Amino acid sequence: MRVESSCWGRSTTAFRHGPRGYAAKVVEPGEWWEVVAGIVEATHSASGPEVGRICDDVVRRLGMTAALYLVDHGQRTLTPLGANDRLPATVDGSLAGRVYQLQEPLSRSAPDGRTELWVPMVDGTERIGVVCLGLPPALDPHDATVRDRCVSLAGLLGQVVATKFAYGDALHVARRAAPFTADAELLWQLLPPLSFASSQVMISVVLEPHERVGGDAFDYAINEDMAFCALFDSVGHDMQSGLTSAVALAAIRNARRGGVHDLNELAHRADRMVAENRPIGSRYVTAILSWLDVATGELTYLLAGHPAPLLLRANTAVKRLRTPPRIPLGVSRTPPDGVVGREQLEPGDRVLFFTDGIPEARDRHRHEFGVDRLVALVERHSAPNLAAPETLRRVMRGVLHHQRGVMDDDATLLMLDWRPPPGTIPVGAM
Repeated sequence: MRVESSCWGRSTTAFRHGPRGYAAKVVEPGEWWEVVAGIVEATHSASGPEVGRICDDVVRRLGMTAALYLVDHGQRTLTPLGANDRLPATVDGSLAGRVYQLQEPLSRSAPDGRTELWVPMVDGTERIGVVCLGLPPALDPHDATVRDRCVSLAGLLGQVVATKFAYGDALHVARRAAPFTADAELLWQLLPPLSFASSQVMISVVLEPHERVGGDAFDYAINEDMAFCALFDSVGHDMQSGLTSAVALAAIRNARRGGVHDLNELAHRADRMVAENRPIGSRYVTAILSWLDVATGELTYLLAGHPAPLLLRANTAVKRLRTPPRIPLGVSRTPPDGVVGREQLEPGDRVLFFTDGIPEARDRHRHEFGVDRLVALVERHSAPNLAAPETLRRVMRGVLHHQRGVMDDDATLLMLDWRPPPGTIPVGAM
């Protein structure tokens, strides 16, 4: 939901609870600003778990209440932050979960006569959780000004909460439905956020099993008019697998930040680093490396022993992006160059990268999930025009269901969504 900056310049009516019950009171824009300023000031020196309490204390100036819910890494449960009297909510099957899925505010009546307005809590475009705001009787949750202010408030809280993860363990624990393995702990510290969006491109990722992922990793970088995306899958399912993926990721990230753009040279840097740190042939990494020109939609990509990605157009998978693959990263210190593929995207196209843990997921009869089933599932969940993060969440849920809720191998999906605003594509670019 787009928030207009002018929403803070209009008055709204609220009720203050006095000796004779609720009394009408006009909430001036300045009071809303005082709430924002109060949260910013009080959270500068707060720990992560304190953010929820601080928010609830501050919004009571307007006769409101607030409760923050964090989503777990598996995107299955929303856990209240610092609210002992509230129970967790499921992402599938609850109002809070519906708000999280659709990223739209929804309201309902509360037992105390107030209205609860549930609002998505995001850090940029990274879905952090939801906020439940208890509104006094005269604050209409359907009023555009009220909703816009509540959405802005939840966005502020999402950014505040995101900054607190680096300073303690409590928020990390709250987002874990199961303990992490040490190799998963290592990789999660190296990975960028699971979602990013600009005016022209959106990138979203899901990983399973998120609490014990070993060899799968991803990376991306948005630099003005170019977007880099990469997916890695190291052989094995142990700490050494995670270390090998980490070495490949770090080598390519370091080369990229040193000015290297050529995909084959980026791959060669990873070859040398992996080979130097492991006996030749004992450890290697399959990968896909890619650049997207976000102004023109030209995608260039290199497959290093990795499954070919899918191109989706108008919610339909139109083809696999295949090129003759080069050998995986780290098999040799000086492998020959691979074939760089090129694909001209159209506005609204999506490219789906995946590791082999997706098509190779097996049901109780040992039947593989397969690429055809992946295509059908992606098309089904792209049809309602869901945002990429929710599309991938639902697809991964289908993969988990096929494998009885327990993944035998790491499985990762990365979706690159090119959506330039109308009129911004250079003439002759397509």
